[in-house]
Amino acid sequence: MPQKVILVADPGIDTAFAIAIALHDPKLDVLGLLATAGNVSADQATSNVHILIDQLDPPKWPRLGAAPPVNYEIDATALHGPDGLGGVTVECSKLHAPTPSDKLLVELVHEAPKEVTVVNLGPLTVFARALDRDPELPTLIDRLVCLGGAWHEHGNASAVAEFHFACDPVSARRVLRSGAAITLIPLDVSRKIVLSPTDLLELPGGETGPCRFLRQIVPFGIRATANHYGVEGFHLSDVLGVFALVRPGALTTRALYVDVETQGELTRGMTVVDLRPTPAGRPNVHLATGVDVDEVRSYIERTLSGSA
Repeated sequence: MPQKVILVADPGIDTAFAIAIALHDPKLDVLGLLATAGNVSADQATSNVHILIDQLDPPKWPRLGAAPPVNYEIDATALHGPDGLGGVTVECSKLHAPTPSDKLLVELVHEAPKEVTVVNLGPLTVFARALDRDPELPTLIDRLVCLGGAWHEHGNASAVAEFHFACDPVSARRVLRSGAAITLIPLDVSRKIVLSPTDLLELPGGETGPCRFLRQIVPFGIRATANHYGVEGFHLSDVLGVFALVRPGALTTRALYVDVETQGELTRGMTVVDLRPTPAGRPNVHLATGVDVDEVRSYIERTLSGSA
C-alpha cells in the first residue's frame, strides 16, 4: 500500500522537482500539497502549487492548501526567479477560496491518524500554526521530515543560518521541541545533491509533460547557481525530503538534541546541536549525516522515466 504523504512546500525550482517526483512515485500517496512562503511570497507560493499541479498533471490530484499570509525578511527569488519557477510564464486556474495550509494539514492528518508522513520542504510556519489548531498533532502523524538547518556546513541565509530556519526560527524551534518524530536533513547532506546542466536538461522522461516543464524552469537556476555560488549545475536539495521516505536505508542519521537560535544579530536561525555528555534534553531529531548520492541520482532518473 502506498505511503500517505503531505507535502508542505514553498515552490522554487528544486521544490518543483521534489513535488514532481513525489506525485509520480507509485509508492507514495500524496494527500495534500500545502503552500508556504519562503522561496517566494505567500501569494506566489499558493499560485505555484496550482501551476505545478496543472503542469505536472499527476495520476491523482492532492488537495491544495493556501500559504498563511506571512512576510519574511528574506526570499530566494535571486536563485529561483521572480516567480520561483524560473520566470516561465504559465497560466493556470486557481481555487477561488483554497483552505489555509495549516487547517488542511490538521484535517488530512485526522482523516488518517498515525498513517501520514509530513514532508516539510520550506519554513516550518505552517506546521507551527497547525500546532495552534491541534496541540496533539505530533502524536497523530507517523513522522515529520524537514529540510532545514546546518551543522558543520556554513549557512546559506547568513554565515551560520540555513534559509528555512532563518525565515522563521521561532516556528523552527517550536516544531523541534514539539515531540514529533522528526528526521532533519541539514545543508551538510542536502548540498551533496547537485546535478549537472546536462543531467538537468536531458531528463530521462523524454517528452512527458512533467519533464518538459522541469526543463523549462531549470535554466534560470543553473545560471543563478553559477553566478552566486560558482557551481556548475543546480542543487536538488528538496528531493531528499521525498527520497528519505522511499529509500530510508540510503540516509545515515544520528539521534541528537537539536535547537534553533531565535535571537542574535549574527546567529538568528542558527542550528545548535548539543553534543555534551549530558545535553539540555533527550534526542529530539534523527539528524541526517550522510546519503548515498548515487542512489539519489538513480531514484530521480527512475521516477521521472516512469520506472520507479
